[in-house]
Amino acid sequence: MISAKLYIQGEWRESESDRRGERYNPAHLEELVGTYEVATIQETEEAVLSASKALKRWKMKAGPERGEYLFKAAQLLEHNGKELACLITSEVGKPFGEAMGEVKRGVALLRYYAGEGMRALGEVYPASDGPSLLYSNRVPLGVVGIITPWNFPVAIPLWKIAPALIYGNTVIWKPAEHSSLTAYRLMQLLEQAGFPPGVIQFVTGIGSEVGHTVINHPSINGISFTGSNHVGKQIAKAAVERGVKYQLEMGGKNPTIVAADAHLEQAAEMTVSAAMRFSGQKCTATSRVIVERAVLEPFTKLLVDKVKGIKVSDPMQADCFLGPVVHPSAQADILSAIQQGVNEGARIRAGGSLSSELSEGCYVNPTVLDHVKPDSDLARKEIFGPVLAIIPADDFQHAIAIANDSQYGLSAAIFTSDIDRMLSFLKHIEAGLIKVNGETAGVEPHAPFGGMKQSSSHSREQGRAAIEFYTSVQTIVISPAGKSLEEAEA
Repeated sequence: MISAKLYIQGEWRESESDRRGERYNPAHLEELVGTYEVATIQETEEAVLSASKALKRWKMKAGPERGEYLFKAAQLLEHNGKELACLITSEVGKPFGEAMGEVKRGVALLRYYAGEGMRALGEVYPASDGPSLLYSNRVPLGVVGIITPWNFPVAIPLWKIAPALIYGNTVIWKPAEHSSLTAYRLMQLLEQAGFPPGVIQFVTGIGSEVGHTVINHPSINGISFTGSNHVGKQIAKAAVERGVKYQLEMGGKNPTIVAADAHLEQAAEMTVSAAMRFSGQKCTATSRVIVERAVLEPFTKLLVDKVKGIKVSDPMQADCFLGPVVHPSAQADILSAIQQGVNEGARIRAGGSLSSELSEGCYVNPTVLDHVKPDSDLARKEIFGPVLAIIPADDFQHAIAIANDSQYGLSAAIFTSDIDRMLSFLKHIEAGLIKVNGETAGVEPHAPFGGMKQSSSHSREQGRAAIEFYTSVQTIVISPAGKSLEEAEA
């Protein structure tokens, strides 16, 4: 059993609060995976101040030197990948194969940002007076508060922490309570990479205490958050009041359009994958499939048959496609959302219930509903579970209108073999991540990621785009000393 600790001022410690959280395996609820410390407000404040002190030396290190720490962390993560993937599966229920994929993505992220330490940070411009040197430079924000979710407990922290560090910031990291043990093990690997004391602080605990302290502390210069819209809006208000940078990635109600000319087998296969893998607990998972009426009946049959063929199984099994959801409360919320859909007139075509064979865990059978109205809660509210709503569209333009009729705009996909439909979709769809003949879920680690509308603060994470958030731009002019313009030109 894991006993996770706090990491403050370069030391592992137990909290003075005498409170500990518990994490149970969502596949086997009687199995206690481990416990984690619940930090106090005072300990969180101490962590922030420690990060402030460490900033002075860390930001003075050259980019290549900072990169060496990230390269070392990548090696350690790769070497310990299987162990960490097992912990992800035990703590949040992600199928082991997907957990291994996430760890590999974490390795790639660390290596990518390690290489960023060798890249230019600014640009040189022509000065109008000739002799002067005019250029821009990027400098770190300072201390960055990073608050991460449980569904990608390795990849999302690393695509925030790695760029923050390579660009010279120090970090205080508060993970979601549901993934505190995985976060602790990842933090152990980062510590083994040799980062100087204070550069990364790690505090677990209650969001209303630890998270609130991080968000509102005067020494925090930037906040990067992935999670719910409710919390994201609170962070935005607090950041605006203090005049600090913030970066939010929040909810999604991601549509897939199946056009009349689509390859239906491909569309059904990839829509099921996007909707059901990791039990739909991805912010980019497909939750609405909008189908032109011309192909509604054959596509629905294909989709329902594929979903009925999904085997719900223990996430540690090598061939697991769909395991449990993260927690009993999530299980209850998903079932409630399905029932609400039925109350609104939707029809269950597959699933809609708990797994009868795996009653010891938080399992929900993969669910498909049709006769879904575009303005119903089922079509508008994020469910975060293995639930897919089929919505008919009269024609292609109607399908785009339904897809855009949402407060969210994270990801969207279309299946079509018609170039005109594809181009029209690309022009009119309101989403930050767009796929043609592909899943709504998934993006390359070196490409920018983020949403539109209420899904994001309109900033972008990952890839080179991360430099925009984690640095500030300085414009610098150097002119000749002690000379007039004429003398300098001579």
